[in-house]
Parts: sequence; C-alpha cells; structure tokens
Amino acid sequence: MLTVVGLSLLLGACVNQTIKSTSAPPIKTAAAPVPEEQLLDVAVVVFDPGLDEYDEDEPVYPEVRKAESRFMPMQLSQAMQDSGAWGAVRVVPDDGEVNDIMVRGKILRSDGETLALAITATDSRGEVWLDKTYTGEASRYAYESPTRNASDPFQAVYNTIANDLLQELEALPPKERSNVRVVTELRFARSFSPDAFDGYLKQNRKGQFEVQRLPAESDPMLARVRQIRERDNVYVDTLQAYYVTFDEKMAAPYQDWRKASYEEVLALEQLQAESVRNLIIGGLAVIGGIAAATTGDSQTSRVAGQVAVLGGGLMVKSGLDKRNEAQIHVQALEELGASLEAEVTPQVIELEDSTVTLTGNVEQQYAQWRSVLADIYRAEIGDLELPEDSARSADTL
Repeated sequence: MLTVVGLSLLLGACVNQTIKSTSAPPIKTAAAPVPEEQLLDVAVVVFDPGLDEYDEDEPVYPEVRKAESRFMPMQLSQAMQDSGAWGAVRVVPDDGEVNDIMVRGKILRSDGETLALAITATDSRGEVWLDKTYTGEASRYAYESPTRNASDPFQAVYNTIANDLLQELEALPPKERSNVRVVTELRFARSFSPDAFDGYLKQNRKGQFEVQRLPAESDPMLARVRQIRERDNVYVDTLQAYYVTFDEKMAAPYQDWRKASYEEVLALEQLQAESVRNLIIGGLAVIGGIAAATTGDSQTSRVAGQVAVLGGGLMVKSGLDKRNEAQIHVQALEELGASLEAEVTPQVIELEDSTVTLTGNVEQQYAQWRSVLADIYRAEIGDLELPEDSARSADTL
C-alpha cells in the first residue's frame, strides 16, 4: 500500500504546474502608453483540436474538440485585448496569415476538470516569444450559480497567457517593434508578388527573416500591396463577427457540457477506482478461498474457503458491474458531445458590399478569399513599371 502511495506522489510531482480557476490573475496593462506606430497586430490561429494524438483511455469527443478549437482562441484574444497593449487582435482560420505576432495553440486535454494547452507565439521575423504548456484545473465552484456565469472556468489560463505575452512585448525595444512591422509588410508583399519583392528579405541559418533593403516609398507595387493588405484586414475583421456569434451560440451548451463532463469525469474516476479495487480484492479472495477449500484440514476451513470463493466472486462481479456503469457515463458524454455539435455547426458567411460569394465553412471561405485577393492584385498591378529608385537601405529603419 505504501508503495502505491509513494508511486502516486511521484507521478503527481511530474505533472505540469496547474493554475487554479479560483485564483485567476488580473490582466496586466502596458506600463506606459504605446505609440500607434509601435503597436503590433496579433493573429490568434484557430487551435489544433489535438485529435491526432491522445490517450485512448481519455474521453475525447471530436465534435466537442473541433468546437473548442474555435471557442478558446476567442477567449484568449479577448484577454489580450483587455491589456490595451496591442494593435488589432484577431482570430484567424489558419496560419497562412502573415501578421506581426502569430499565436498558435493545441488542445492537449479538456474535460471540464482540466484544460491543458500547448501555446507558441512567434513574430513575423521568426523569433519565438512563447513556447509553453499551460494547465488549468477547475474548481467545482466554477460550475455553481451564480459563479458559473461570471467568467470562463479556465479564465486563469487565458489571463496567464496574455500576461506572459505582454511581458515579452515590453521587453522588446521600440526599434525592434518597428522592425517586426516592416518584416510583416515585406512578407505579405512577397506572398503576392515573389519576383517584385525578391531580395528585400533573407533568412539566416535559424530561418529567421532579416531586412536587407526596403522598397521606395514611391513604389507603386508597394502602394498596391498596402491596399490589398487593408482589404484583407477588413475581411478578417468581418470574420471576428462570425467568431463572436459562434462563441455566443456555443457558450450555454458548452458550459452545460463542461459542467456535466466535470461531474462525469469525477464519477468515472471514482467508479474505475472502485472497479479495480473490487476486482483485486475479489480475485485475491477467490484464490485464497480455493486454497483453503482444497487444502484445509477441517470441515470448518473447507466451508470458510467456499464462503471466501463465493464472496470473492461477488466482489469480482461488483467490479465488472462498476465498469459497466462507467461505460454508461461515457455514453452520456458522447450524447452530450453530439448535442453540442448540433448547436455549434458553423454557418455560411455572406459578405456585405461584395460581388464575391464565398461558400463552405469559415476556413474554406478564408482560403477562397486569399485566392480572390491574389486575383485582385494581379488585375490591379497590370503593367506597372518600377521606378528607378525602387529600393532604399535597411538602415532607414
């Protein structure tokens, strides 16, 4: 027994540090006002639902995870916006977007009781700002009224990530912030016209982008790229309305699912523990009973052995019954997941003031939009000629 306890303590020490939901840190704000030209825009990519690799014993429901992968980035983006230290903070469908800061996440665990997220953040130069796993543990009070409606049960996780990113931002000198913005613009331009913007950037041995020279401010291609980028930002802004609506629609059923899942997980753990205990005790009783019944020297010991066999058999049966009961809880979770999927299925977004019709879910629409932007760029660029002074030194940064 002591060995089992010792092993449990050892395993517990290996778990990532958790953030209790009852102690959510406040959102930190910028130490000083940030000039507009130094504000960095942030793209929070829809999270990887983590369906490619997970423990088979873990109750993972794909329809729930896919919904969470859209819901959680919005919670993080809101926490970052509350700091007032960034430019535009937007949720984007994929990481094909070029932005000053790209935040990516992968859901490692989410069952109402525990949330584990692997978060990385890089700037447009390829500098890594953050590469960390955040684990939050919800309290039962998080799902009790009126507490459950006050904030997300794992708000502490989102606030901690936002505060860590702000810390990295404030450590970046003003000149470096400006450099990030320039690299973002040049990478965006190169994605539409690789030939015209070739040679402005190079990648070092670490794969990070460095500015070699800058386009002339009078470069008409640069002007066109800036117009295209502005249109792209406007479109991505319209996507935010979709994600907000998605979150609002998902909030109630998702909170109910997490509450039920939290209770089911605790019940499942208790049932599994009882099942294993009963199977072990019952099995030992059967073995001991058989030995006593077959080798006993007296009628009394043989009867006692038979009773032990019978009692042990009942304990084994109880353990198997507990496992069957646990399976009922799993089925209940699956039904909840299917119900949630029905509630949060993405809808087709109709774009206003546009003759382009984008169909499919939001990720498919965004891919179509990028293709449309490329067509617009090619149509507008026409036969533009580069001015003679088409480049300037990177020292002007």
